[in-house]
Amino acid sequence: MKIIYWSGTGNTETMANLISSGLSNQGKSAELLRVESVNVDDLKNENILILGCPSMGDENLEEVDFEPFIESLKGLGAGKKVCLFGSYGWGDGEWMKKWEEQMDSYGFELPLESVIVNEAPEGDDKDLCIKFGENIAKL
Repeated sequence: MKIIYWSGTGNTETMANLISSGLSNQGKSAELLRVESVNVDDLKNENILILGCPSMGDENLEEVDFEPFIESLKGLGAGKKVCLFGSYGWGDGEWMKKWEEQMDSYGFELPLESVIVNEAPEGDDKDLCIKFGENIAKL
């Protein structure tokens, strides 16, 4: 399993590590990868993709590395599940709704509710990320 993410301030990276901890709690493991180091061809045999990106600008995905990566997943979604997560500093999560719709249009199944956290994950938000990882492990 791979957790692929983009993080500018470290908040989404922290979420990725917490999700990985949740997977470990269930006896699973994941490779954590920054999006700029991922080759889409290496994902063809993955049944579940775990993707994380914060909200940027006017509630969009990061445009230099992450959005082109997401667009490269077109045609890869059939028969695959995707679990999405990310952090934000403003807005109401509109970027996540658009991202979910985009992944659905690519044929991915979204079996779990996506996780969004305002700023850095602390307290209950840490637990939410760990639980997300535990739930992914049960898919």
